[in-house]
Amino acid sequence: MKTQIELAREGVVTEEMKAVANAENLSQEFIRCGVAKGEIVIPNNPSRQDQKFAGIGTGLRTKINASIGTSSDICDIDLEVRKALAAEEEGADTLMELSAGGDLDLVRREVLAATKLPVGNVPLYQAFCETARQTGDPNNMDVEFLFELIERQLADGLSFMAIHCGINRYSIERLRKQGYRYGGLVSKGGTYMVSWMGANNRENPLYEQFDRVCALMKKYDAVLSLGNGIRAGAIHDSHDRAQMAEMITNCELAELGREMGCQMMVEGPGHVPLDEIEGNIMLEKRMSGNAPYYVLGPLPADSGAGYDHITAAIGAANSSRAGADLICYITPSEHLALPNEEDVRIGVRTTRLACRIGDIAKYPDRRENEKQAALARRDMRWDDLNKYLMFPDTANEIRNSRMPAQADTCTMCGDFCAMKRGTAIFKDDMTGDKITVNGQ
Repeated sequence: MKTQIELAREGVVTEEMKAVANAENLSQEFIRCGVAKGEIVIPNNPSRQDQKFAGIGTGLRTKINASIGTSSDICDIDLEVRKALAAEEEGADTLMELSAGGDLDLVRREVLAATKLPVGNVPLYQAFCETARQTGDPNNMDVEFLFELIERQLADGLSFMAIHCGINRYSIERLRKQGYRYGGLVSKGGTYMVSWMGANNRENPLYEQFDRVCALMKKYDAVLSLGNGIRAGAIHDSHDRAQMAEMITNCELAELGREMGCQMMVEGPGHVPLDEIEGNIMLEKRMSGNAPYYVLGPLPADSGAGYDHITAAIGAANSSRAGADLICYITPSEHLALPNEEDVRIGVRTTRLACRIGDIAKYPDRRENEKQAALARRDMRWDDLNKYLMFPDTANEIRNSRMPAQADTCTMCGDFCAMKRGTAIFKDDMTGDKITVNGQ
């Protein structure tokens, strides 16, 4: 079976490319060229039926990923299924199933059966979890077991995987020579791989056998997302030598993977001060040959726990504007607890709004929806306004809970409605959808 990128290079427009072109209101040829160059990926495992297709990459709407999954403290498969459905209902484009507690095969398969979203995961989670259960020490993980597990998960229908291929002895040595980390190591998969490499005095097999990883991904036409196991977990660690060593390696691997005919993404960067976000994305795009960038957050402050969905939304809007292609949401429970269903809904909605803000800046020619929303608000056409709002249900709930005496206003201003007064003042100067003053 040929992959999307191989077919695109042969001039073939697949059904997946047609679906993405239709969803983005772009030409099929634009999508095909982007896929052929490796600037657009389409997570797609042909073994799944009725899967939604999301194009991720240059020229497309910034996409949103929602992450769910059990932990060693909370393992409720029904809850994870509800969270997956909530993410889909709220408009997430992809889903990551990141369970680390309970029957991991069963959780994954139940989630895959419940949602139509492209689903990804981090295979190292299950590899280290099951090794720890069986032997008492995750450092006993067998390399062949890891590769067998990757294929088992792909066979279940996963459409993309975050695989930590960029951690190697060189990047770990940078961390050791650096001698400090304010936020420590925050990637579960990355931390356990670093531990495994040290305990076994071996190179990372995912880096050492990168061609084998790509071959498995190609077999199922799944997207290989190069995980960032040494990402910054504090803004003071942003762009330190260890993180940059892994980023350089991942960008090199993205190029190699594309040459092998594998769809590739690069992941980054974690916690990043606001003034460094644009530079981070520029570096990834330049070094990777414009590979799609999957951004986790980013969080531009470390002190927002309880409201980190807002902290991350600020980072996400800036990332989207600067060229990020897929944003992993953050929920209000980040750094505090396993997200529940309501956290998932809030996380998806907040991230969607952040990415809309970024896309408005990134694509000035796609602002028509915002203009129509402004016009409907100006003219107090409340029913029309709903057509252009991202969250009309919430807007209506708020408005209906505090209805004004005059139905064409709201209780914020009531009789002193500026919109109503302003429209009346300039009524004779309105031309089309604009208001002119003295003909100007």
